Amino acid sequence: MLTWEQHCCLPLDPDADVDALWRYAESGASFVSVNVGYAPHGIADTIRVLSGFRRQLLARPDRYVLASTAGDVREAKATGRLAVAFDLEDTNPLGGRADLVRTYYDLGVRTMLLTYNQRNAAGSGCHDESDGGLTEFGREVVAEMNRVGMVVDTAHCSYRTSMDVFAASAAPVVVSHTAARAVHDHERNVGDDQMLACAATGGVVGINGVGMFLGDNDASTEALVRHIDHAVDVAGWEHVGLGLDFCFAEADLNAELTANPGLFPPSYSQWGRLEFIEPERLPAITAALLDRGHAREAVAGIMGGNFLRVAEKVWR
Repeated sequence: MLTWEQHCCLPLDPDADVDALWRYAESGASFVSVNVGYAPHGIADTIRVLSGFRRQLLARPDRYVLASTAGDVREAKATGRLAVAFDLEDTNPLGGRADLVRTYYDLGVRTMLLTYNQRNAAGSGCHDESDGGLTEFGREVVAEMNRVGMVVDTAHCSYRTSMDVFAASAAPVVVSHTAARAVHDHERNVGDDQMLACAATGGVVGINGVGMFLGDNDASTEALVRHIDHAVDVAGWEHVGLGLDFCFAEADLNAELTANPGLFPPSYSQWGRLEFIEPERLPAITAALLDRGHAREAVAGIMGGNFLRVAEKVWR
């Protein structure tokens, strides 16, 4: 099976050790999307991180393929390497200019979500008290992403913003890293109607591996599979995938929580230490899905084939 990780986080430092990503390859993955910027970051910060990550990856062609096309992902699997693309968690790195979508795309960003927890120029976030939905700038960004070939993402968006995006996009939309609100009622998780609306675009709901979203800081394989099972029951296995949201540096995560209290409600710090499903758990997730009676075709889709299908349809 081709295994696809739709979202993970390295420290947002251009000199962070990108070779930490090789843990995914050692666990059987063929593709990983790496965050290179989110709400606090402007253009300069994001470009610095992108440049540093690209430099390191390009220096190791024996291990990494900077993925421009879905074919690059297939080639990485065939040659035992790891395909890598980038994602942005917020539209703030655009600096208010939709034309920068193309610049980021040319640098390897293949997915961007519209808002990160709180309102920005594009729309409302999942932790906003009022939900204003997608703005006119947000609609402009979605249209430009469709034109360029960048995947539109509604993770961290408010309910109305996500539903507006599903209606506005002419291409498949993903919810890259979330969980089922019907299984665990958290504002970051999505409802059944959001899953169905995502599926109607041809998109994929990526289930994350963060304990606070799966349950009471429960990052067990069983907790993850409960959310996958629910998403499959609601939207069909063709529209479910993995976006584990693994954070490689706990200290970096804690620093972000402390430095940006406006983005994170107090509940994010209540556990002291957040639990994550690590890359090494990928084989166990595959086995658990098969053991629960999911057909091999369905498991292959969930583990990577569904996100690959979206890339084949959207990436230019």
